[in-house]
Amino acid sequence: MQRIRYSRYLKSIIILLDLLVIASIFIFFFVSRNQNLKYNQETWYQNVFSLVLLFLFWMLLSGRTRIYNIPRNLTYTLFLERLLVHFLLFILGVLLIGKVSYNVFFNSDIYWLSFYLFFFIFLTKSLIYFGIKYVRSLGINHRNIMFLHEDSSTEVLKNILTERRDYGYKIFEYKNPEIKPEELIEFWKTNGIHTLFIPIENSFNEKTEKEIFKLAEANKVHISLIPSITQSDFFLYDMGYIQTQPVLNQAKYPLDYYSNFLLKRIFDIVFSSIILVCICSWLFPLIAILIKSSSKGPVFFIQKRYGFHEEVFDCIKFRTMVVNNESSTKTTSENDSRITRIGKFLRKTSLDEMPQFLNVLKGEMSIVGPRPHMLAVDNYYKPKIGRYSLRSMVSPGITGLAQVNGLRGDAGDVEVEMNKRVLADAFYVRNWSFVLDLVIILKTVLLVITGDKNAK
Repeated sequence: MQRIRYSRYLKSIIILLDLLVIASIFIFFFVSRNQNLKYNQETWYQNVFSLVLLFLFWMLLSGRTRIYNIPRNLTYTLFLERLLVHFLLFILGVLLIGKVSYNVFFNSDIYWLSFYLFFFIFLTKSLIYFGIKYVRSLGINHRNIMFLHEDSSTEVLKNILTERRDYGYKIFEYKNPEIKPEELIEFWKTNGIHTLFIPIENSFNEKTEKEIFKLAEANKVHISLIPSITQSDFFLYDMGYIQTQPVLNQAKYPLDYYSNFLLKRIFDIVFSSIILVCICSWLFPLIAILIKSSSKGPVFFIQKRYGFHEEVFDCIKFRTMVVNNESSTKTTSENDSRITRIGKFLRKTSLDEMPQFLNVLKGEMSIVGPRPHMLAVDNYYKPKIGRYSLRSMVSPGITGLAQVNGLRGDAGDVEVEMNKRVLADAFYVRNWSFVLDLVIILKTVLLVITGDKNAK
């Protein structure tokens, strides 16, 4: 097994840096607003205790928000979500303490304090996050892994791990199709294997499978099981208990709860109204003039798409192609001749999606959710990918988790890329939160400004 020597030390250093930032900001605000108490030794003794309480609160909160539970495959989107939730809860706690406490340490200007605290913690943690990612992309601090019995599920995972060098996984190929215990153990020791990936659907008989698990346990090799891409059982059930007896209950997703649905819907209405009044009111006429001047045809392109619970609706976009008969059956390709000059710009900046705020107001779409595909695309992939229909458990979105993580377009192996997109959408359905939506919107705005290299 590969020995992991520095992970715990690294986490300790990150925690100490966070606490140092918190202490520096609070002391700065206390000193700058209480000049007369700067040299009062008794006051400093009292406030050292206050600072210790803050540290304890921060650490106790981290157990709930998991900001120090940073797996190497954690995306920046989810990292920001955890950080925002943690920070908001921390500031709320400090605010409540300040209201019930006469301690001047907790009664600084909370608004400026929050701004400085968030800015410096965000900056520090982002630098650490990207620094670790960069180091891992160089091949430092990697995990040695291997696969036994490869299928479509392992193909998708290997593709992800190969593309994302910043995850820090080094794949070792085990060529022998037969499982011989001595050879397998020697392979693990020679290559320092840390994790063994096995698809749940494999060709091993029960005896061989049990032997692999025993060997891995004896040699301290971690085992990760990969569910089949063609099945959705692991997305339909959650583990529960009746006393000590484990049972599988049908999963209830976050947006199945009315309070979550209502929060998301209210946000959709308010956000869409602001965008339509403040931006679309002057942007739409400008884009309409550019489209009409560049090619013949209507300004808007309306296409049937599947929505919530697979109800068909009319999805509105700005027209980015010359009028053609293949727009509802053929997806875009690299350097597609059908795309107009202004259409290429609209696609690159995602401005062609702006009319969909009207779909959001009508209740057919949401700001954030799985992107709706052409009916032909959905009908093709639905029988092939078991968890595909999970996308329709929430309203489709103008933007989504898959899009802000670069999973769009038809480059490379189309089957593999679609599987990765569906997995991202399934993750969103099962792990929705309001803060996650805010982070996705923020990343979408950045993509609109900088341009999406994966857009076609």
